[in-house]
Amino acid sequence: MSRALVSLVFRNSPKVADDTRSRVIAAAERLGYRPNANARRLASRTTDTVGVLLRDLHNPFFADIVDGIETAADRKNVQVLISHGRRGADEVSAVESLLELRPIGLVLLSPSLPTRAMAAQVGTLPTVIVGREVRQRGFDIVVDDDVRGAELAVRYLHKLGHRRILHVTGGPGEAGAAQRIRGYERAMRALGATPRVLPARFSEEAGFAAAEVIAGMDEMPTAVFAANDLIAVGLLSGFDQLGIRVPDDVSLLGYDNTSLARTRHIDLTTIDQPRRAMGELAIETLLERLYRDRQRSTIHRMMPTLVIRSTTRPIPAAGAEERTR
Repeated sequence: MSRALVSLVFRNSPKVADDTRSRVIAAAERLGYRPNANARRLASRTTDTVGVLLRDLHNPFFADIVDGIETAADRKNVQVLISHGRRGADEVSAVESLLELRPIGLVLLSPSLPTRAMAAQVGTLPTVIVGREVRQRGFDIVVDDDVRGAELAVRYLHKLGHRRILHVTGGPGEAGAAQRIRGYERAMRALGATPRVLPARFSEEAGFAAAEVIAGMDEMPTAVFAANDLIAVGLLSGFDQLGIRVPDDVSLLGYDNTSLARTRHIDLTTIDQPRRAMGELAIETLLERLYRDRQRSTIHRMMPTLVIRSTTRPIPAAGAEERTR
């Protein structure tokens, strides 16, 4: 049989007779043969692969987005290739590795690279950025409305009677951190409360360290709004070690609604980002630009929601608040 005919068999072409298909597959099984996808790409100079840059392997937030990406990619019959890169040079190297495989497009999950550097590296290749809003033309954006999410958090805590609401934020350049500060401060001022921001990073370790700082304050907050669930889990651990009870002494609210927040012994009140939907929309947006030859950039801003669990409660009765100072 010709190479072309064998190729048609492995591409499930309806042009091949059933008897011929069966003979080719049987021969392949005897030989242990697998189609060489790289050779196919080189021969055709095309690919059915989408490259995905994953910045943080330790944050379950990204795992949920990747789950959505893979679901949509499977539905659209494209493959996903994931490359991991931390900040700076590692991200550049990870993106370059993806580009060398000639993908049809890229999905970058909360990249920390400067937008001009990203634009120069990817060139005209269709690229979707998830979780970070940039102004550079050429990129499509899928983000959560972080300002609205932070406002939801503050208004809920305020409704419970809390006025001393502290925000533990992410670090400079961490996706969504600046927008969550903006939403927090805007909501606090609108409600007549004084904003208080404690800088940290998007990690459990930073949350644990923040708990010690909070415990040493002259006037402790009655509620803490953490910029993500990792910080909140670190705070929960730190408060427990310091003998500060959640939510009896201080209410705690996170952001993302990751699998950590849903764990029974944590049971964290948090703001939900529709992470899987964001991943699916990233693939759909990428393919829509590619196959419809859309030139204009788009931004999809997803709506967050509040998920109430056991780490928040109404402010204690009069007099109890004094004991938390």
